[in-house]
Amino acid sequence: MEQKTHRLASERLVGRPVKIEEGYAEVGLLTTEEMTVDEYGLVHGGFTFGLADYAAMLAVNEPTVVLGKAEVRFLKPVKAGELLTAKAEVREDLGRKRVVWVEVLNERKERVFEGTFHCYVLEKHVLEL
Repeated sequence: MEQKTHRLASERLVGRPVKIEEGYAEVGLLTTEEMTVDEYGLVHGGFTFGLADYAAMLAVNEPTVVLGKAEVRFLKPVKAGELLTAKAEVREDLGRKRVVWVEVLNERKERVFEGTFHCYVLEKHVLEL
């Protein structure tokens, strides 16, 4: 399926689309040293969240989709060098509002993050309103 939204997103920062289907998307992100916050190699949670958000946007895959709210849980720490995969599925389609479930797995298939993303499809681009 063609990617219709967030086409200029940085693969280095929020990941690379692996699969886009109707109401579903997968995005992969290789974490790097640049994302770490300490000498242990702990990756800042904002990168994991950004990956999940990007996957949610691609699951909706409408040009004017934006995130309105997210309810998330960080389940395990992420270390630099890990390959993460976000899997996003639209669970409710309420017209302009879509509720998307996202989970992020590490390469050992352990869930490191999960959450519900409340996405909105606007009539115009958010910067044109």
